[in-house]
Amino acid sequence: MSAIELTDAALAYGHRTLWHDLNVAVEPGEFVAVLGPNGSGKTSLLRVLLGEKDLASGTAAIDGAPVGVGNPRVGYVPQQRPLDPQTPLRGRDLLGLAWDGHRWGIGLRGRRRRRAEVDAAIARIDAGSFADAPVGTLSGGELQRLRVAGALIGDPSVLLCDEPLLSLDPANQERVIELIDRRRRSDGTAVLFVTHEINPILPVVDRVLYLANGQFRIGPPREVITSEVLSELYHTDVEVLDVRGRLIVVGTGDNIDVLGSSGHHHHHEPSTEESTR
Repeated sequence: MSAIELTDAALAYGHRTLWHDLNVAVEPGEFVAVLGPNGSGKTSLLRVLLGEKDLASGTAAIDGAPVGVGNPRVGYVPQQRPLDPQTPLRGRDLLGLAWDGHRWGIGLRGRRRRRAEVDAAIARIDAGSFADAPVGTLSGGELQRLRVAGALIGDPSVLLCDEPLLSLDPANQERVIELIDRRRRSDGTAVLFVTHEINPILPVVDRVLYLANGQFRIGPPREVITSEVLSELYHTDVEVLDVRGRLIVVGTGDNIDVLGSSGHHHHHEPSTEESTR
């Protein structure tokens, strides 16, 4: 049984269809990256799987059950956003709230288990040095490691990640990737990882789902991220370079939105998925 399965799925905002006829199955323990330009429906795909957005047609299932039916074990790592320095919470409080979200009620035994689960989560991400600091004083890397730990504290079978590496330096990107990769290998958790940059995760990713112009391709990174495939998806000339093991995508059209030679994302038009999030 697939951990995530989309069958003949289509997603639309008003009269605009972001993608259609999407057929994707993600197996337990598989790491799938989701790439594409702004407005292609990457974050919206996660919203569908979280039960926050309905498909225009087709079906979406997690662990064999339709999305929104039952209580599938889904972890979610949101985009990096700064917190108010005055936020009256510590790092361990965030993890406690994440644990509470997966439980009904609490008693003495529940409080003891909660404390044990939070302590174990802190140990897993080596956060002992900052777990008791106010969250508003934490670095972006420390905060994102806590968000990953919070997503995993409910023992999810599926982990949905929305740009978890955004604004992180390479060292913290590596720490976050290692946490997620370790989890999927040890527990068979399926990972759907939205990103604008394939290179940091290239050593661990199994397949890439590339969304563009309402179409998609899925397969191993070096079979999908090619000049031929991306030129077909974007309907314009796109060149993919392999520079010392790093994939660099160069678009020659004025209206293209892909990874540039700097490895950063170049934005040329409003993002539907951001404006409708």
